Amino acid sequence: MALLARIFSLRTQAPLTAVVSLLAGKYLPRHLGSGSSWRYSTYVWLVSSLVYIIFWCQVYPRYVSPLRHVPGPKSIISLGYRGMLKREKPMGDLYLELVKKYPGEDLLSMAAFDERLLVTNPQLLADLFVHRSYDYVKPPNVSNFLRLVLGNGLILSEGDQHKFQRKNIAPAFNFRHIKNLYPMMWTKAVEMTNLLRSQITQREAKDSNVVELRSWGSKIAMDIIGVAGLGREFNMLNNADDPLLQVYHELLEPSQQNVAYAMACFMFGLGFVRLLPWRMNQIFNGLTNSLGEHCRAMVREKREAIEKRSDEHFDILSLLIKSDNFSDDDLKDQLLTFLAAGHETTAGSITWICYLLSKHQDAQQKLRTELQKNLSPGILQGDTTDIATILEQLPYLNGVMNESLRLYPTIPLTSRSAIRDTQLGPQFIAKGTRVLVMPWLLNRSPSVWGADAVEFRPERWISENGKPNQTGGASSNYDMVTFMHGARSCIGQGFAKAELRCILAALAGSFSWELAMDDALVVPKGVITIKPANGLYLRLTPLEA
Repeated sequence: MALLARIFSLRTQAPLTAVVSLLAGKYLPRHLGSGSSWRYSTYVWLVSSLVYIIFWCQVYPRYVSPLRHVPGPKSIISLGYRGMLKREKPMGDLYLELVKKYPGEDLLSMAAFDERLLVTNPQLLADLFVHRSYDYVKPPNVSNFLRLVLGNGLILSEGDQHKFQRKNIAPAFNFRHIKNLYPMMWTKAVEMTNLLRSQITQREAKDSNVVELRSWGSKIAMDIIGVAGLGREFNMLNNADDPLLQVYHELLEPSQQNVAYAMACFMFGLGFVRLLPWRMNQIFNGLTNSLGEHCRAMVREKREAIEKRSDEHFDILSLLIKSDNFSDDDLKDQLLTFLAAGHETTAGSITWICYLLSKHQDAQQKLRTELQKNLSPGILQGDTTDIATILEQLPYLNGVMNESLRLYPTIPLTSRSAIRDTQLGPQFIAKGTRVLVMPWLLNRSPSVWGADAVEFRPERWISENGKPNQTGGASSNYDMVTFMHGARSCIGQGFAKAELRCILAALAGSFSWELAMDDALVVPKGVITIKPANGLYLRLTPLEA
């Protein structure tokens, strides 16, 4: 059956049909008499095409496909692509609606003409992310596009290369190193609140206290990853016109043009899209080339600084350079990964946290009360003494953070393609099958999280003894996949949570806020990560010092 599928593969249709048609035009007139060669070629081409259509529309899905018994919509146009085009609702909600039509199923077959599965049972992720993780890779069309922004770093490397990179990068994200970064993160968070307070008090226009929070999230996240990742002060909180920040803004803004370009690359491949006379090709090439040059220059500067005084550099890039395991091109790729993933995900997460708290004023006040009881005035002014220990032990702060990460995972959809015949639970997975994982869907699954799965309830993350817990009441680690799991889990999740604790605590300790825009306009969209498509405008009220 597998051989039959390969013979009738859509990739072989055009060349095989062309060859058969040419042979028919050459030899059939000799044996059948009347009729020109082009007419016979045309007849054979039509018959061959009809055979392919019948095979792929009727024979293959019913009798050949190893997934023929798996239920699902088997759509001609992927639900993911349709979700990217819909601007009025999150793509993840389309998947939630779909799963309701197939209750009790662990997997759903999604595509009509290729093998594409959606995981609806989190327990199957043990094979995908842990037991057989290297049987699966990111699909080439996806990874080739993402490589424009992320480089060929840890996120996009595969196999032995990924194992090598993860082993050598992991020490930079160990527990002790992150603890030592808390004072810097807290100092940056306090600096941001001071700038916001100053900006609000100096304005005279109406709605002077309305700020667009997503842009502030990008600035502080970039400043933090600048110090932690490169030992470099970007100072973007004070310089919104920084060219590096502008490049990322233009690349990752969820505009219709960016979403359409990404969707075309995912569907048809970057190589094909670049052949089109599309202005977006020049825009993306220019932006990504600029990004690469920025990173190469920063690698050169860091090498020179280490050669002068190696003992003074403890940032991530310095640790990688000192390991002597990476070439300058490798370091450039890792730097692209750290900068994009390190600031974009944090910026998105703090934006969604503040959005949820703007809609749940009781939770916002409860968080503020906890902070007032545990953070001294000196801490809110920038005292970093024991800040890591204090923030990590605050139950409601951690509950708000984790519940927001559950409801608004930064990566909307990830996919893996099988590079060999393998398994996913009891289901046989043939080489070439694509497996889709939708964190939004799994994190909001009523079968896992209960009838209130889509509700914002930070108390899930607080144990009966009043201390923070790491499960939210779920029975398995796989029930929440915001940071993935296993060998492909986010290596920087501890770093990201430390940032979020500092930024959220500083904001909630300095301001109260409410939504300053129509809630219907706050729609999660994105090219790589999800963010509010129209920004997030909040009305901040400074608290008395």
